[in-house]
Amino acid sequence: MHKHILITGGAGFIGSNVALKLVAQGYDVTVLDSLEKQIHGETPEKSQLYMFVKDKVDFVKGSVTDREVMERLLCRADAVIHLAAETGTGQSMYEIEKYCRTNICGTALLLDILANKKTPVKKVIVAESRAIYGEGKYSCKNCGTVYPLARKESDMANGDFAVKCPFCDQNINLVATDESSKIHPTSVYGITKQVQGQLVHCVCQAIGIPSVSFRYQNVYGPGQSLKNPYTGILSIFSNSLRQNHDINIFEDGTESRDFVYIDDVADATILAIENDRCAYKAFNVGTGKSVDVMTVAQYLKEFYKSDSEIRISSNFRLGDIRHNYADISLAREILGYEPKFTFEQGLKKFCEWVLTQPVEQDNYKKSLDEMKEKGLYK
Repeated sequence: MHKHILITGGAGFIGSNVALKLVAQGYDVTVLDSLEKQIHGETPEKSQLYMFVKDKVDFVKGSVTDREVMERLLCRADAVIHLAAETGTGQSMYEIEKYCRTNICGTALLLDILANKKTPVKKVIVAESRAIYGEGKYSCKNCGTVYPLARKESDMANGDFAVKCPFCDQNINLVATDESSKIHPTSVYGITKQVQGQLVHCVCQAIGIPSVSFRYQNVYGPGQSLKNPYTGILSIFSNSLRQNHDINIFEDGTESRDFVYIDDVADATILAIENDRCAYKAFNVGTGKSVDVMTVAQYLKEFYKSDSEIRISSNFRLGDIRHNYADISLAREILGYEPKFTFEQGLKKFCEWVLTQPVEQDNYKKSLDEMKEKGLYK
């Protein structure tokens, strides 16, 4: 049994939930986290995510890019759950060096230590992301299964947001994206997550340490940051709706995502720790269903009894995907993973939690202005 678990990014949204579940199951958990202000706010030591794990785990404030800290922690870990990363598709398109430094260099350092030092580490679990698939898997009536490229700015500027076949340029139909689908991210964030997964599997296989990667879909639930305007539409919308600020829906409102509840994500991650059949494999973690953005906004408005107006703006962000939902059959078969929460059940729990939280400053417009200034938001 892997008794001592190191979780990098363990005070983050996914990490803190995984940490608490592991503690409840009798594991010793060390959390390494830099308590980034973008996620934890101006006084990170008072953030709810940090308070979740404080005094329940061995907490170390520090960065995955700090060799001395990483060497010390890896020398007493039986397994590593590597979640530390900068997250935010749009922001990654102009904070490029920052995303690469944390996501790629932090992972490289972790593996460099495992390859060159004697440690007790017997398994490495790494968070990839559904972002590595780009637009994902589609079906074209002329060309069969296709993996479309990023949509053209000229099409979207004309209000045509449909995904096109890369061969015949006809509109195509979404199908579930499985793990053997083409890897071709359309954002710097997606590229860094792809590299994280490839580095971990490549090095771990070479040095004989079993590795597992998880391609999380759109994770949501109580505890996710309500302060970060760069990621998580449920948080972003909730924050605006509670202040009766109007909601600006991108594109035409029918773009969709596979929203997966945090408890299901944490359970899936933990299933890999003691499972010997999952070595060197990648798993999608989602619900296998998609929900469109307009449906999400309307549900949230109704729940919060908000006076906000929901406007479909036809604005768009370069690098955004149109749709996605995961094929989760591999995780079902090998890990015994089964999502327990429908979107409606999970969203109700999320909204009830949001109402117990202070209303945060609405920085969403500021984040869009940043993107507009860089030419990435139209």
